[in-house]
Amino acid sequence: MSQATEAAEADEVEEGVPAISIRGLRKEFGSVVAVDGVDLDIANGEFFSMLGPSGSGKTTVLRMVAGFEPPTSGRIELGGVDVTKDPPFARDVNTVFQDYALFPHMSVVQNVEYGLRVKKVPRAERRSRAQEALERVRLGQYGDRRPSQLSGGQRQRVALARALVNRPRVLLLDEPLGALDLKLRREMQVELKELQRDLGITFLFVTHDQEEALTMSDRIAVFNEGRIQQVATPRDLYELPATPFVAGFVGTSNVVDGDAATKLLGEPGTFSVRPEKIQLHLDASHVPTQDAVTAAGVVREVVYLGSATQSIVDLDHGGSLIVLRQNQQSSAEGDEAGRGARVHLSWLRAHTVSVTAAEPTTSSTPSHSKELS
Repeated sequence: MSQATEAAEADEVEEGVPAISIRGLRKEFGSVVAVDGVDLDIANGEFFSMLGPSGSGKTTVLRMVAGFEPPTSGRIELGGVDVTKDPPFARDVNTVFQDYALFPHMSVVQNVEYGLRVKKVPRAERRSRAQEALERVRLGQYGDRRPSQLSGGQRQRVALARALVNRPRVLLLDEPLGALDLKLRREMQVELKELQRDLGITFLFVTHDQEEALTMSDRIAVFNEGRIQQVATPRDLYELPATPFVAGFVGTSNVVDGDAATKLLGEPGTFSVRPEKIQLHLDASHVPTQDAVTAAGVVREVVYLGSATQSIVDLDHGGSLIVLRQNQQSSAEGDEAGRGARVHLSWLRAHTVSVTAAEPTTSSTPSHSKELS
């Protein structure tokens, strides 16, 4: 029976019961509150990511789900069963760490079957299951090698195979791609998503990389200071951020608030507009006015990013906005709006998103939450 079939049958038996259910989860380390009242439901077969900066509490939540850290208070259920006080080995989960944690003196296949060996699974069965897991991650021919003879991406796949061989209900992944270079990381993002879709089991993925979370996830929870700021699909998280923090942390965003919001948008509040939504014009006569927000200013900086060009424009009203334009025309044309150029900006009013003022901001002018690097 395949792992995907087993997972599907488990879902049928417990239809409607979340793979992971967390209620009132809190973790204190002395006087430091690392996790502060987290409530979360993760569906069977879902690729769910916890995204946030270092120290936001996402990894601590993962460790509590795995059983490595006891919560100060709250409840954790796996498949409807309360496992809050259960040790790690009693939970139907496996964890993949960033450093892989492979045994250097063992072959690849011995590493993969180690968990089965601890569970005293018969030798023939554990070797067969280990080989099946290696085939699933496209390493079927590498079983006799040592970890030191593999590339970083291959070692990551071995760690995945070792976790999957136990056929867990939930796979926990703690920034598993963090040690890989950019090209390999992007390749592994696609492979991980395809693997999860093929297996049909729940993936709980921790990362601080926004692109990683947006690329792979069905849903994402954004953490900050021990609390969840927003839970949404990648598209909704990017297009409809709920707070100023989410708007600034997920991608690059311009935040408009205070007096600037009143002058530009005609109403007070805190608003977000993405740089790629803004059009830059050299000629004011080309600026659309119907259903559009307009602003004028001077280009302070231009950054060439290969596929796109980023401009920072200081506005006449005060503050600055980032504009991101795809390089679809010749480089000569792009140079027309260089530093010091007088420009006019516009964007559709529908692309201005109101974000809650739950997090106070001291700025009263437009600002960019984060510049592209």
